Amino acid sequence: MELGTLYAFLGVAIAVLLSGIGSAYGVSIAGRVSAGVITEDPKKFGQTLVLTALPGTQGIYGFVIGMLMVFKFAAVSGPIPLEAGFRFLITGLPIGVVGLFSAIYQGKVAAAGVGIVAKRPEEAAKGIVYAGLVETYAILAFIISFFLYNTITL
Repeated sequence: MELGTLYAFLGVAIAVLLSGIGSAYGVSIAGRVSAGVITEDPKKFGQTLVLTALPGTQGIYGFVIGMLMVFKFAAVSGPIPLEAGFRFLITGLPIGVVGLFSAIYQGKVAAAGVGIVAKRPEEAAKGIVYAGLVETYAILAFIISFFLYNTITL
């Protein structure tokens, strides 16, 4: 395998794997707390579901960037040039790394939001806003990865 092609595949792997791992972990953090809350009051499932699902978005962002990269280099017959491969690698880094960490931290904030739902369900929106603030950084990383993706020419 040519080095450029290897770098391109690594870029996809970084974008998808790291953001996916972060999302799985973040969702599990909020999900464990949510499971405890609905054990006591099953009517709070809808409110806790929103908070539990929020950390999953980083995995979606990484998946989208990864798929865009795959579609771009799958259309090329033959090896990917070294410079283009390196650009794919760099493109995967922002959403991969930021997605990993922001999903984990968003899971922690979402779990705290589930605590709000447990005691004051009428204040659930405040917990969602707090968790949404962490999302800002994942969105910024997604945008940067998307801009970097658009600089790649094959």
